[in-house]
Amino acid sequence: MNDLSTGFIARLRSRDPAAWFELWEIFGPILRAQLARWGRGRIGVETVQDLSQETMAALSTAIDRHDPTQGARFSTWLLAIARYTLGDELDRRYAQKRGGGVRAASLDESWGGASPGPSPDASYERAVFEAKVEAALRAVERQTAFLDFEVFRQRVLEGKSGRVVAAALGTSEPTVSRRLAGVREVLKQHLGMIIARYSFTREEMEEAERNGLHLSPKKRDESAFDEAVAEVYHRICQRRAESESV
Repeated sequence: MNDLSTGFIARLRSRDPAAWFELWEIFGPILRAQLARWGRGRIGVETVQDLSQETMAALSTAIDRHDPTQGARFSTWLLAIARYTLGDELDRRYAQKRGGGVRAASLDESWGGASPGPSPDASYERAVFEAKVEAALRAVERQTAFLDFEVFRQRVLEGKSGRVVAAALGTSEPTVSRRLAGVREVLKQHLGMIIARYSFTREEMEEAERNGLHLSPKKRDESAFDEAVAEVYHRICQRRAESESV
């Protein structure tokens, strides 16, 4: 555990609106995608939206019973609560068809992980990590000057050469390199903070390194870092395009 993750849980417990908005902004799309996948053929888009909001509502009641020192992955915790909200909805529909008599599982049962049902898979865990990277990119875009982030966008996310970017923006290649270096450092800072904030296990803390995002100042292979960021960004775009086409 670390101070950032326990501090974030404390903010949720104190009902800090900014913390809850942050949670929804980062993890809401993943919850909607996961619920849609589980309920395909049984629930529609509007129900998925409603259930994702109900997951957050259920989370607000469960947060006071969560013990971060147990080391459960944050993503697993969210998934258990999403599974509960979906199961509760399907049980309710089944009860209506049968005329009642079906008892919905309690949140405590589902959150404890004892109930049967879907468990996190590699694609879900990857999506959770990528959501953290996307949140860091959003934070950097808000913090840095427009031209600085545009250099980063074209140079890293779009893979253009320094010469092409310099010509497009009417500046020099050294200026492009300087602006890129500044944005890169800000991104590393935000990645470090966001990953720490939502990480409750050593495995989660090491996800950046496993994905080529070396945040340590001792590792200065900046081109490899840029390539890793671009790869994650392209996966995010692809997943979003696939979800919108369903």
